[in-house]
This record gives sequence, structure tokens and C-alpha cells, in this order.
Amino acid sequence: MIQLTLDLPFEEAMSKEDFIISGANEQAFNYIQSWPQWPANVCLLTGPSGSGKTHLSKIWAARTGAQHHRAKNLTFDLTETWLQTGALVLEDIFMPGLDEAALFHLVNMVRGGQGYLLLTAEDSNFDGKTNLPDLASRLRAATPISIGSPDDVLLRQVLVKQFSDRQILIDEKAIDYLVQRMERSLSSIRIVVDLLDKEAFSRGKAITRHLISEIMPDWEQAF
Repeated sequence: MIQLTLDLPFEEAMSKEDFIISGANEQAFNYIQSWPQWPANVCLLTGPSGSGKTHLSKIWAARTGAQHHRAKNLTFDLTETWLQTGALVLEDIFMPGLDEAALFHLVNMVRGGQGYLLLTAEDSNFDGKTNLPDLASRLRAATPISIGSPDDVLLRQVLVKQFSDRQILIDEKAIDYLVQRMERSLSSIRIVVDLLDKEAFSRGKAITRHLISEIMPDWEQAF
């Protein structure tokens, strides 16, 4: 009997208690937790896609009452509104569509004592990513914190969390099997978990090592 796959919504847990700490992100987590004892008002958090930047920024937003926005949506007339709580998260500051003049104005406001600013990006290499030298200079002056490449412990625990968020029970041996064979990045985990969730549901089977080995050839096409 073939079951139809349903795209049922699920909410990924993003609280402080749900954040998984390992050697790859412990320094960044501790810095976020040290607020308001920050040495500067502007912080730049970097790390690969899917490494946990959004989760960390949401932890900080909950702690500070910060608004949370995509940098590409910033405009000059929104700077004061977005900073009205005294803290602001801007994600993906090097994505296309950024209003560099608005970000420059915002950073100057914060450096002048009007609150705190947490910026995120995949890396801290500014070459060719901004047309305003003064903005690049301001960003280089921000306190840099980074999330490193995931180790086995982090990959395993994030896999367990992702399955748990979907209310899926999975055998520990299947998790170990996945860790040793999947692409070694956190951004790939959501893709793998989604593929396995849909495939297991359509077949009416549990997620086992056997099922994983059967659909592994299809994984490369998903990345």
C-alpha cells in the first residue's frame, strides 16, 4: 500500500535550551550569553549556512528584546523603527539587495550609543561585498565571533534534534550510519531529514539503516 506524502508543517525549536553546544560553537554561544558585557555595541557572527547563526541570533533576540530582520529588507527610514527596543538582529548582511547607506547609518547610530547590533554573515571576508569603503571599515571594527565546522558530536546531536522536532523516533545506529555517510555540513541535515521523513512516510516504514542505504543514491541530486 502506497501512502501519499503530506507536507505537514513543523516548528523547529529555537530556544536557548534547544541549542546544541559543541567545540564548534561554544565560543560564539558564550559570547552571545555574555551580553550586555560586550566590549563593543556591534557584533558580527559568521559561520557556514545552516551552522546555527539564526538559532543563536534568536537566543540573543529573546534575551535582549531585539527585533529580528533580514538585512536586505533594511531601508533608511526603517533604521530608527527597527532599533526602537535598543537591540537589533540583521541577518545575511552580504545578500543581494542590501541598502549599504542605510546599514552604514544604522551602524553609526549604534556606535554612537543607541543600542546594540548583532549582524550575521557566512564569512567575514569583505572583499567585493560592499561598495562603500566606510561601511567595510565599520564592519571590520565590529566584534567578530564565528561558528566553526561541525564535529561528529554536533552532527549527531543536530540530527537527533531535527528528527525530534518532527516527532520522529530514530534508532541510534541509524543516526551513526548517517553521520558517517552524509555530507559533513549542518546545512545538509535539513535536506537529509526531510528526504527521509517523506520517504519513510510514503513507504509506511520506520527510518532504519536499510532504508537509508536504499535512498542514499538519490541524496546527491538534492544538494
